Amino acid sequence: MNADLRFAADGASGIPVLRHGRVALRPIRRRDARTWTEVHDRNAHWLGPWEATVPPGAESRSPSSYVQLAGDLRSQARAGRTLPWLVWYDPVAEGDPRGRGVLAGQLTVSGITRGSAQWAQLGYWIDERWAGRGIIPLAVAMATDYCLGPLGLHRMEIVIRPENVNSRRVVEKLGFRGEGMRPAYLHIDGDWRDHLVYALNADEIGPGGLVGRLEASDRSAGLGHDTPDTPDAVTDR
Repeated sequence: MNADLRFAADGASGIPVLRHGRVALRPIRRRDARTWTEVHDRNAHWLGPWEATVPPGAESRSPSSYVQLAGDLRSQARAGRTLPWLVWYDPVAEGDPRGRGVLAGQLTVSGITRGSAQWAQLGYWIDERWAGRGIIPLAVAMATDYCLGPLGLHRMEIVIRPENVNSRRVVEKLGFRGEGMRPAYLHIDGDWRDHLVYALNADEIGPGGLVGRLEASDRSAGLGHDTPDTPDAVTDR
């Protein structure tokens, strides 16, 4: 794990707050309802092709509001099954622990499984106005470093629709390996969609972690985390 990745447990939820440079992952909270709703609604067209839907005839258990979503995710977090974060970005004062910055998106680690498997699945989305600034690659690196480090998981998996080229670039840049296609895997945007599987095991991450790998890659390319390289995109929550 990267030594520069700072994390501390949130007193109210026990979900860690992760911070590196200008990006922070903070536990989802009911009090962020207005901000989250404004950002998510404004990005309806941008997010629509990648968001989960309910198949016809199936019982819908999807939250009807942000408050319900936050409550459900925090309940799952208390049971040890989920790590629900909002992605915050500080475009001005790098590393200022006092500032919350702007809400740039959401990242959720779900399906945390212990026993002989020790794995989880990760999904994310980002506000279109903040895409292309390296926020999501860094957020994914931070979350993966925590889960495959202090949390003790063995494997992190991300599934992405083949059409989502930008999101595939995010995980490929971080060194996630492709493991093939899962046909009709999830109901997305009104139909059952094929998904590509990407995964990374704990023993495949070097001592600097994914954050260190990402920073080394950016340095070699003459980029910083704020420099638009390959645009960030969204994958399924």
